[in-house]
Amino acid sequence: MPLRPERIGVLIGKEGANKALLEKTFNVVLHVDSKSSMVYISPAEGATPFEVLRAKQAVEAISLGFSLEDALGLSDESWCFEVVDLSEVARNEGDLWRVKARIIGEGGKAKKNVEAMARVRIVVGDKVVGILGECENVEIARRAIQMLIRGRTHGAVYGYLRAAGRELKRRKLELWEKPEREV
Repeated sequence: MPLRPERIGVLIGKEGANKALLEKTFNVVLHVDSKSSMVYISPAEGATPFEVLRAKQAVEAISLGFSLEDALGLSDESWCFEVVDLSEVARNEGDLWRVKARIIGEGGKAKKNVEAMARVRIVVGDKVVGILGECENVEIARRAIQMLIRGRTHGAVYGYLRAAGRELKRRKLELWEKPEREV
């Protein structure tokens, strides 16, 4: 899979430490061709297809701009990585710039608010937005970003995030509080 050339160093790390950690965490073997900026992922002994898929997502996340630590979160089954393609909604470069500016906000405030309220990590790339975190939270953040893309006000988006956060918290509490039924 392709890797942005400027992110090869992050993937490999000092003396190969990051690459080794990724290989150990996801039970894969990574072959990095720095000339072509390609990464080849092979399953290690006893690897599952799920581990290989997660390794691919981790490499993609690092290529997009996420830190190694964020990408390693994908070793947890409850974590997801999602990419929103902005080129699908932008008719031209001006549109793309405007949409990215709405997502990032003044001084990065909107992005930081969505990250904090949805409890996810977000990276805004050239033509995509990457979201990484617990699956339910990633879904909430994706919807918030889509609302911003469609032109909803930041206030409306934050209102949605507050409501979605309360609902998620209520559902999690409900799971813990339900008494077990006898069979």
